[in-house]
Amino acid sequence: MTQPIPNVLTIAGSDSGGGAGIQADLKAFSALGAYGASVITALTAQNTRGVTAIHTPDPAFVAAQLDAVFDDIRIDAVKIGMLANAQIARAVAEALRRHRPKHVVLDTVMISKSNHALLLPDAVAVVRDELLPLADLLTPNLPEAAELLGRATATDEAQMIEQGEALRALGARAVLMKGGHLAAADSPDWLVQDSGTLRLGAPRVPVKNTHGTGCTLSASIAALIPQRGDLASAVADAKAYLTGALEASGQLDVGKGVGPVHHFYRWW
Repeated sequence: MTQPIPNVLTIAGSDSGGGAGIQADLKAFSALGAYGASVITALTAQNTRGVTAIHTPDPAFVAAQLDAVFDDIRIDAVKIGMLANAQIARAVAEALRRHRPKHVVLDTVMISKSNHALLLPDAVAVVRDELLPLADLLTPNLPEAAELLGRATATDEAQMIEQGEALRALGARAVLMKGGHLAAADSPDWLVQDSGTLRLGAPRVPVKNTHGTGCTLSASIAALIPQRGDLASAVADAKAYLTGALEASGQLDVGKGVGPVHHFYRWW
C-alpha cells in the first residue's frame, strides 16, 4: 500500500521577511515531501536585519486555529516554534493534550538571530513544565538548553550530553542538543534518547546566510519522522538537507543583512 503524503502542522510565528518561522517551516515541509498546515502564534515585523515589532493574537484565537486544523485534517507530526508568551504557550499545551498528535517536535525558540527576545521570561516555565513533557523531540541550542535548566551554557560535548539527559528527565522523550554555539571546527549535535546517545557531526558551513536554520532543522525533522519511521534517520536526513540549504544560500539575494537558507536548492 502506498504511504500517504504526510500532513505536518507548524505552530509558530510569522516572519514577514520569509526566512524563518512559519514561512521557513512550510518551505521545508514542501521540499521534503510533506503537506504543511499552520497555526500562527505571533506576527513579527522582520527582515534580514532584525525584528522591529511583534504582535500576538489572543490565546483563544490560537486555540481556535488549532482546533480547526485538528478537527478536520489528519496530522502526522507537529513542529512547535515561537510561542511569544506564557498564555499562548499554555493554550498550545492544552490543545495538544486535547488532540494528542502522534509526533511533536518542540523547537525552543527564545531569541532571534538579531538578538531580539521571541519568548517572554514568564513563558519559559510554561514551556518547561507543560510543553516539554508532550514533546517526542526537543531541539534546543546550547543557550536555550541552559535557560530551561537554569544552568550555565554547555562548553563541551560532555556537558551537552549531560544537559540533554537532564532535559529528558524533565519529560521530553528525546533531545537533540545542537552544538552550533560550541567553539569547535565542526558543528556536532547529540541525539539523546532511551536507546542511548548518538553524535551527529556536520561541517561548519562558512556562509553569511544562516537566517532560519533552527526553524528549518526542526521543521525538516517533523516532515521526515512520518516518512522515515525512526527518529535517528529523520534527524540525520534533516541535517543533511539543512547542510545543502546552507551551502546553496549564496544563490539567493534576499535583503542586506543575514539572509535565509535556500530551501529549494535541489529544484531551483
